[in-house]
Amino acid sequence: MFHDIPEPVLKRMRYLEEADARDRADATPLAKRLKQITPEVGRFLAILAASAPPGDCLEAGTSAGYSTLWLAFACRLTGRKLTTFEILPEKAALARETFRIAGLTDFVQFVHGDVRQQIHNFKNVGFCFLDADKEIYPPCYDAVVPNLVRGGILAADNATSHEAALRPMLQRALTDPRVDAVIVPIGRGELVCRKI
Repeated sequence: MFHDIPEPVLKRMRYLEEADARDRADATPLAKRLKQITPEVGRFLAILAASAPPGDCLEAGTSAGYSTLWLAFACRLTGRKLTTFEILPEKAALARETFRIAGLTDFVQFVHGDVRQQIHNFKNVGFCFLDADKEIYPPCYDAVVPNLVRGGILAADNATSHEAALRPMLQRALTDPRVDAVIVPIGRGELVCRKI
């Protein structure tokens, strides 16, 4: 999965990594930042997604499509399609450009819209990644967990970097009898839940 990444994809990944680093260093307003995962987290999520049982593969918060690239590798390997949601028009345009450059459109269904209006329509979720505005995490968690297939995985970014904002949801996940959950100290912290 990681040993045959095409050069155009690697080039786009480097471009997005550099843009994200600039955003974090030059006081770009928070709403305009790419706010993407680290490469280490990308690999971790791709392994999780590739190991997830059959079912829908979802991502809430596409941004410019960096994490989507990592998840698309897993989908290509498992013969699935990733449905990813982004609400901001400027980030949606960047994501479309990323998918065109990467040539992974066969494995990505991009939805420009609010994930909260559609996520409940997915009834057999094998994998879901949350990485968007923190206020959407609780409703997404509430919509996805009942629809995870047995062994299905939900991962949520920023579990340590935004622990205070996410504390109620994190506590609910860690004590939810429907899932086994752990916070993994990688990147900015990943909550990982597996449906029992």
